[in-house]
Amino acid sequence: MTASPRPLVAGNWKMNGLKAQLKELAAMATAYDSALRTKVDLLICPPATLAPLAAHTALGSHIAIGAQDCHAKASGAHTGDISAEMLADAGLTHVIVGHSERRADHGETDAVVRAKAIAAKRAGLVAIVCVGETEAQRRAGETLDVVGAQLDGSVPAGFSARELVLAYEPIWAIGTGLTPTTADVAVVHAFIRTRLGKLLGTDGASVRILYGGSVKASNAAELMVVPDVNGALVGGASLTAADFMGIAAVYR
Repeated sequence: MTASPRPLVAGNWKMNGLKAQLKELAAMATAYDSALRTKVDLLICPPATLAPLAAHTALGSHIAIGAQDCHAKASGAHTGDISAEMLADAGLTHVIVGHSERRADHGETDAVVRAKAIAAKRAGLVAIVCVGETEAQRRAGETLDVVGAQLDGSVPAGFSARELVLAYEPIWAIGTGLTPTTADVAVVHAFIRTRLGKLLGTDGASVRILYGGSVKASNAAELMVVPDVNGALVGGASLTAADFMGIAAVYR
């Protein structure tokens, strides 16, 4: 029987934070004590402007620092973009690709997301591939069809569990305060686990599947114990040490 993947709580700061915000990261590092480090991995993905400073702040803390996006190419005439190699060079270890806000705001297709995931692997980064349905799709009963198509189109073949994290983020729950029932989450995460097995073979059983969608300290305890939920992708609640570490504390 395959052991359950070690949990990961990842914070996505989105377009929030100036240098003063790093005091929250420092507070997280202090609170991430040796006992908690044995139970759960922590990751913070700040805006690109703070990434190198965040990597420096987190040195020695065991908190990983990641990015919120990358370009598929290693270099070139792509003004304003940042390659996966540049992120790795800045001390980052992970990169989010295919977040619903990137898919919606920038028209990113599954093919684009797949190319970015491949770029992450090329640079030695862990790709956090996001999938999820809109409220209209959920109401139409299309959740599994949508998520399945996104998985098929966004997850490259040949990735190992060390190179990939999957995040399920029901779009209608992001930043709204709404969350699916634990039964709903269980159905989607079980579906994702099965689909990953078909896409990646035996490695699919070990890929961490995070739940993302208005996760906070008050609901984390019930969400994190759902089968095949191996942690969380946290938005607004990752901006303060008290809120973020309150979520991580469910693993104590």
